[in-house]
Amino acid sequence: MVTVRGYWLRCRGRPTIDAVKIWFITGTSRGLGRVWAESALARGDRVVATARTAPRDLVETYGDAVLPLALDVTDRAAVRSAVARAHAHFGRLDVVLNNAGYGLFGAVEEIGEHEARAQLDTNLLGPLWVTQAALPFLRDQGNGHLVQVSSVGGLVGLPLLGLYNASKWGLEGFSEALSKEVAPHGIRVTLVEPGPFGTDWSGSSAVTAAPLPAYDGFRAARRAASTARRPVDPAHTAAAMLTLVDAAEPPLRMFLGTYPYPLAEQAYAERLDTWRRWRTVAATADP
Repeated sequence: MVTVRGYWLRCRGRPTIDAVKIWFITGTSRGLGRVWAESALARGDRVVATARTAPRDLVETYGDAVLPLALDVTDRAAVRSAVARAHAHFGRLDVVLNNAGYGLFGAVEEIGEHEARAQLDTNLLGPLWVTQAALPFLRDQGNGHLVQVSSVGGLVGLPLLGLYNASKWGLEGFSEALSKEVAPHGIRVTLVEPGPFGTDWSGSSAVTAAPLPAYDGFRAARRAASTARRPVDPAHTAAAMLTLVDAAEPPLRMFLGTYPYPLAEQAYAERLDTWRRWRTVAATADP
């Protein structure tokens, strides 16, 4: 046996009862959230699987190991009720995984007020409400792992994704601060930053703003890049996610896939270079 964050895990076979983790996952109807819910259930964990429409089909395969709940993460009162019900049902929460979200495509100038507010309500405030609802339970336990699904778009600004970038940059910001606030209580925070996978994120789940001709060139470039890129099966992320939640000391940030590395490395190199080149001008602002 090996010890992972206080749990006894067998090297083979189903885990002992002490090894079973309780997950609360948002956005489990399809895509990455569905993959992670099923991978946790398949190894013997318990999962509170939430989505706007409760994924009740999971019960057919996993029985009472899964609690499917209908949840709109933009409804703060509903979030608090769902988290409390999850805790009451399984007795604790070990992994709280904020995955619900969608893509909003459009140049910054093209985005309407309703589109902007809806994007931030789901991708930024939704995880905030879930995090706030879960923290009292995790703090009382003295442990727990908050996993926030960000994106390479949470690190790098990309044309036609400005408001999506804003939602994920905001998630990155509050989660980094949060990690410092809750560490003394034994709670860990990880920002998972996936590259593109073969999900419906940019399909029927996405919202596209009314286009302006000035940005047609960016749309053509995006279509070409999307066509040239071979989609990666999201099922390949399951092992990495399970390794992450089982880690004794999980990282604050973790990419999924190799796609984000060159983008992030280039972006950070450019930022450092710019700050250095303008350092003498910045210093003139000091007294």
